[in-house]
Amino acid sequence: MPILEHSLEIAAPIERVFDLSRSIDLHQISASQTGERAIAGKTEGLIGLGESVTWRAKHLGVWQHLTSKITALDFPAYFSDEMQKGAFASFKHEHFFTTTSRGTLVRDRFDYRSPLGILGKMADALFLKRYMHNFLYQRNLIIKRYAETELWKEILSTDRTKHAR
Repeated sequence: MPILEHSLEIAAPIERVFDLSRSIDLHQISASQTGERAIAGKTEGLIGLGESVTWRAKHLGVWQHLTSKITALDFPAYFSDEMQKGAFASFKHEHFFTTTSRGTLVRDRFDYRSPLGILGKMADALFLKRYMHNFLYQRNLIIKRYAETELWKEILSTDRTKHAR
């Protein structure tokens, strides 16, 4: 099972970064290159513990559906989402947040298993691991851009984001 780890420092308060990281609306912005849209479950606002979302997106030239569920949440330090249905055999995406002197350190741990046995392992080695790393990295850069500017208010200032903990 490949495990991808990534960290990024964001010059913004931990609560803001945490909420932006679980925003359905911001995720759709960060994944716009794949046409990713929330089509079932929680489709806007902040996703909370026990809630699920089904995404429709075009990855690697193929339209796919993926359902994930928030399986753990400790505001504002940690949450995890796990695939319920989708193209992977399984995945668990853990998000860790720590306050630093400059703002917030975000650490992602994406633990996944590709389908199709040996063929999946070959896909990991040839392209999938790099593709997923770049996808997660670009997502975090969008979170950073929104968190460090006034753009965060466009995402978190609506009533639908309140009390989603």
